[in-house]
Amino acid sequence: MRLTGWEGGAYPGGVRSNRVILLSLLLVALGCHRGVRFEDQVLSKPGVRYRVGALPPVWSQVKLSENDLAWFTEDTGHALSVNSTCREHDDASLEVLTRHLLEGFTERVSLMQRAEVVDEREALRSHFQAKLDGVPVELLLVVLKKDRCVYDFTYVAPLGHLQDRVEDLDALVGGFHVENPS
Repeated sequence: MRLTGWEGGAYPGGVRSNRVILLSLLLVALGCHRGVRFEDQVLSKPGVRYRVGALPPVWSQVKLSENDLAWFTEDTGHALSVNSTCREHDDASLEVLTRHLLEGFTERVSLMQRAEVVDEREALRSHFQAKLDGVPVELLLVVLKKDRCVYDFTYVAPLGHLQDRVEDLDALVGGFHVENPS
């Protein structure tokens, strides 16, 4: 993937941008993903279909492996992703499922965890500070189980900038609804 202004890892003048580094690390770590259809805010893939809330135009959609949907903001280095897993998860707790999302992050510090309701199901919202390949970030994770599937939302922001776009995550989650697969 080519990013505007990205030439050999540096912006003009040789100054690396933390947001470009963060995005690059996410793209390298997660790769590309195919086989998912997303139209009119509805994600469809074999065995699952769900709707998510709309995001403002500042977000650019990207494809990342192991994620149904993903977006980033090139100007600020924020990233959002949504994933559904509809295979055996051994009825793991929301806490255990949240910990799985933290794989690859180091120096994790839990700042908050609370229950909330998403699409008529209990969900767990968790806030962490961590490092991804040495880059400090903040994460906001929302995990729920519904109709034999696990759904997770991940919001990654540069350290100290979580509140800049948290309302976008809230809109994405607020519009979430599992639909009948067609």
